[in-house]
Amino acid sequence: MVLKLLLILIFLVIHFFTLEAISDFAVRDLTRIQTLHRRVIEKKNQNSISRIQKTKEQSNKSYKPPAVAAPPEYLTGNYSTQLMATLESGVSFGSGEYFIDVFIGTPPKHFSLILDTGSDLNWIQCVPCYACFDQNGPYYDPKDSTSFKNISCHDSRCQLVSSPDPPQPCKAEENQTCPYFYWYGDSSNTTGDFALETFRVNLTKPNGKSVFKIVENVMFGCGHWNKGLFRGASGLLGLGRGPLSFASQLQNLYGHSFSYCLVDRNSNSSVSSKLLFGENKKLLSNPNLNFTSFVGGLENTFYYVEIKSIIVGGEVLKIPKETWNLNEDGSGGTIIDSGTTLTYFAGPAYEIIQEAFMEKIKGYSIVESFAPLKLCYNVSGIEEMELPEFGILFSDGAVWDFPVENYFIQIESDDVVCLAILGTPKSALSIIGNYQQQNFQILYDGKKSRLGYAPMKCDEV
Repeated sequence: MVLKLLLILIFLVIHFFTLEAISDFAVRDLTRIQTLHRRVIEKKNQNSISRIQKTKEQSNKSYKPPAVAAPPEYLTGNYSTQLMATLESGVSFGSGEYFIDVFIGTPPKHFSLILDTGSDLNWIQCVPCYACFDQNGPYYDPKDSTSFKNISCHDSRCQLVSSPDPPQPCKAEENQTCPYFYWYGDSSNTTGDFALETFRVNLTKPNGKSVFKIVENVMFGCGHWNKGLFRGASGLLGLGRGPLSFASQLQNLYGHSFSYCLVDRNSNSSVSSKLLFGENKKLLSNPNLNFTSFVGGLENTFYYVEIKSIIVGGEVLKIPKETWNLNEDGSGGTIIDSGTTLTYFAGPAYEIIQEAFMEKIKGYSIVESFAPLKLCYNVSGIEEMELPEFGILFSDGAVWDFPVENYFIQIESDDVVCLAILGTPKSALSIIGNYQQQNFQILYDGKKSRLGYAPMKCDEV
């Protein structure tokens, strides 16, 4: 099966990018993939509960886990069970991520945070900033906020974060703060004080009216030492599966699900992507909504799904099953991630996928020198082009089919289109990135442990 598109339609539908921008996205993506892999293998960001549990297993002594922090308080009283926030693409900052505006502190001050389903901790750069990256606007100063509260190292909530190495002793006679360290990779990490603060999110009700919603006592990191690939942002808003994430902290208010719909990157700047907390009844009634199950335990930050194979041009490819395995040591597997731009498959799978596309795309010359993209075609002077269909077959039988503009990309100023999928040569981890998620409404259903996806014109949501 093929998708027949006039060349003029390809130029209107397939997204334009400069080769420089794509190269930058890919470098950042591959760094992220390798460090995500290392985080799992090396058990980075392991909280104190996990460390104490390990000690318990080794010493066989009795152990009483700390009480998990109470959920944040909602201050406006009669709250809705469904609230929608707006997201902005980071393309103007040279970033492949999506950003959310958050107003933090009392009085509230504006900060732009990266939205990340691949991590848990919410954090911002804080004064005094001993080692910080450049951001748009001033750093957050806890002294300017009457709602800022440090978490003591004696507080049970302090055990939810990983402490710096070597750990600092918590002295009984002192009101000592809770230090944290969160690691994203060799070049990306944040260190500071674990604290509580009031977050105000610019949300949009279903009727389209904009309103600020206030959440009190949000656990977050006040980062005094921060470095890494956080271009244009003041920090990060985590939406992972762990108890520290913003999504998890809002579960008492809006339930165990959230969803987003990412507009394509060539959309008018006045059009915003949407993030919705709470049950989305309209989406659940959509006949085009499909589900696949999450795999792995709730102790994982990442949202793992289990792939059985890939479909190219109607053919289910013969990819060895072990290519997709989530191994006992945490390596391998496939995650869906908002913080990675392109889609990446484990090396052995990618080679088979690339070969399938090459076999099914006939009559167009392959062009090189468009690294990091590997499979590119010259479409100069071609009036009609045929491109194979592409989909993911999950182990539970679900299928996710994609429109051509989600897996092919056009190089700006060149009559060249390229496959927007790459391999991960040094990692068995596969990632479904945000480029492939564009114009789909993506549902993270924590209660039923499943991922939902439905094709959608996100600029109309």
